[in-house]
Amino acid sequence: MAEDTGLERTEPASDRRREEAREKGQVARSRELSTLALLLAAGGGLRFLGSDLADTMSQMMRHGMQLDRALAFDTDLMLLRLKDSSADVLLAFSPLFVLLTLAGIASAIVLNGWMFSFKPLMPDFGRIDPLKGLTRIASWHGVVEMLKAIAKAGLVGSVAAWVLWRDSGALLSIAAQPLGEGMSHLMNLLGTGFLIMAGSMTLVVAIDIPFQLWDHEKKLRMTREEVRKENKETEGDPQVKAHIRSQQREMARRRMMSEIPKADVVVTNPTHYAVALRYQDGAMRAPTVVAKGAHLLAAHIRALAEEHRVPILEAPPLARALYRHAELGDEIPAALYTAVAEVLAYVYQLRRHREDGGPMPSEPELAPLPPGLDPGLDPAQGAA
Repeated sequence: MAEDTGLERTEPASDRRREEAREKGQVARSRELSTLALLLAAGGGLRFLGSDLADTMSQMMRHGMQLDRALAFDTDLMLLRLKDSSADVLLAFSPLFVLLTLAGIASAIVLNGWMFSFKPLMPDFGRIDPLKGLTRIASWHGVVEMLKAIAKAGLVGSVAAWVLWRDSGALLSIAAQPLGEGMSHLMNLLGTGFLIMAGSMTLVVAIDIPFQLWDHEKKLRMTREEVRKENKETEGDPQVKAHIRSQQREMARRRMMSEIPKADVVVTNPTHYAVALRYQDGAMRAPTVVAKGAHLLAAHIRALAEEHRVPILEAPPLARALYRHAELGDEIPAALYTAVAEVLAYVYQLRRHREDGGPMPSEPELAPLPPGLDPGLDPAQGAA
């Protein structure tokens, strides 16, 4: 029933739909990929920067534990010492913070490329709606996320327990080591543990990324009605477009018909085709087609030519050749120059007869056209 009404989301998302979703910040996200990237960054940072970080922390602890009488009884000096110590801590951990930040950004760019949008930060009170929250939890997507979280916690927890059990002796031995050496050893153990846990997350990420991409594509699917509506918005209503094209054709036809009174001659088939020609000596390189048509349009051209006393000459082969090989507003083909020149010579003689009198010129007997120019079309083909 849903498919019959066009409400089922069966159509793939259009480019416009994807772009709108991207502008809103609705893209495929994998939290597991971000977690993996952060674990790798933290593990690598502690593993390779741990010694320097441990030395810095040791010096800070020694310095922080040294109290003098003035510091003990002056609260201003205590606050100043706290500020200096906090700044030293931030400075010491800044390389690790930068590494974690870059890892978080890189994990987002891997799936979606660079994207920056403020729309996800806009307030949306629907997110705190309890009913919608329960609906999301009870949905199949919520169930999948819950099962995934349980599986991830079990996997990572098991690996973490194994790491602690494996390094239990080393962890206990830290208590017997000097402060600097012990902290350096602890940083190395933590870095190695993070890297091992990150390795266990690789399996989760390998499953989660294809699932998130598939789920995102499913959310972007469109109904047939949405596809039709979008096509209308982007390309225009087909009925409106057809009406516009019809008006454009009508306007072009009116412009064409307005040029017929200025024509020098109309060459006809005699009934199936009509082509109006115009030539201005010195202004045109060759005669130009100002109007042409077949069947009813040809009849209108002949009627308008008779009304404005434009000469009409029956020359079926030439009319067919002009109709087929000369476009409206273009010069006639060079292969038809000779035949059209004979027609224009007759027109000039006829014009002189009308103005000055004298004998009526006889219609010219045109020479055969060059091979291939007369298409010899029947009326049905000409109309097509």
